[in-house]
Amino acid sequence: MATLVCVHYFISGKVQGVWFRASAKEQADQLGVTGWVRNLPDHKVEVLACGDKEKLAILQEWLKVGSKLAHITDVSMEELPYKEYRGFDVI
Repeated sequence: MATLVCVHYFISGKVQGVWFRASAKEQADQLGVTGWVRNLPDHKVEVLACGDKEKLAILQEWLKVGSKLAHITDVSMEELPYKEYRGFDVI
């Protein structure tokens, strides 16, 4: 039986203007993870991802590398109770 959780991520580095959000959505869709991704005014990217812990671990590894043009310097995370979302949105 899958363990469902949500994880709130903040990604720092060169993550805006490098197709990070679109690439994160593509990864989440491939994994069947729901939630959202958005740019923040402080030049970080925020992700809320919900789904199976194993799938979220795969997404987390991708977030540490990011899109082809990104340069990640830090990924912080906090596990939260599961909440159901429809799909994965870029907001």
